[in-house]
Amino acid sequence: MDTQQKKPIGIFDSGVGGLTVVRAMMELLPSESFVYLGDTANLPYGEKSAEMVRQYAFHNARFLQEFDIKVMVVACNTASSVALTDLQQAFDFPVIGVIEPAAKEAIKVSSSKKIGVIGTKRTIRTQMYTHKIHEIEPQATVVGKACPLFVPLIEEGFLHHEAMTLIAREYLVPLRGKIDTLILGCTHYPLIRDTIQSLLPEVHLVDSAYSTARELRQLLLERGWLSPSLTPSRLFYATDITEHLNTLARMILPEMPFLTFEEVRLASTPVV
Repeated sequence: MDTQQKKPIGIFDSGVGGLTVVRAMMELLPSESFVYLGDTANLPYGEKSAEMVRQYAFHNARFLQEFDIKVMVVACNTASSVALTDLQQAFDFPVIGVIEPAAKEAIKVSSSKKIGVIGTKRTIRTQMYTHKIHEIEPQATVVGKACPLFVPLIEEGFLHHEAMTLIAREYLVPLRGKIDTLILGCTHYPLIRDTIQSLLPEVHLVDSAYSTARELRQLLLERGWLSPSLTPSRLFYATDITEHLNTLARMILPEMPFLTFEEVRLASTPVV
């Protein structure tokens, strides 16, 4: 057996939203072992400066590196938009972000090539989705909309709260009639997919978590790194164990009812 096959996959996000990527991975790659890190102590990334997000990303990556991973998934749109290239250059294992896979899928499914993107302020400000979509399809029209209140509401467990519906209506109604496809440009957003779809019933939603899991599967297939394990290991870490953390995690991954996080403190040495 190739030694790479046995190694786990490392995944990090700013919170629990990246578990939507884990869920997609467990469906598409059930034999793979993984280590998940949620940087909950520094949530939300979307409100931080680009340099601070880059620092967080490197601290997360170095933690995951200690597990001798074969691939790292940056399951955070903000970190993908700010730090992906630097991470790819700094580490000797493949690093996959969530932006390019979702951009490719959106272009594929959109009939009018009028594509919307919702995300954190940082993700929308960098216009990484716009740049990536235009790189693949120059004629596409891209409409970006920052939705900064979604993540804190989700992290507080307000998935089906009236406040979520009111905020979602404020953000999303202006997009009606302007797009036929919408990228959920934050791994938290699939948790409120039903609310988003109810406000934009004619729009095709692209879940970056599944787009990314498919890209990961393709990479493992091409390199011959698929794991044959029948008993994969799953480890979950967080930088701050919050009241809602385990509850939300089990909501995202109901097939893991005993899921718990171990708290870790990451090194704070500045990244050059």
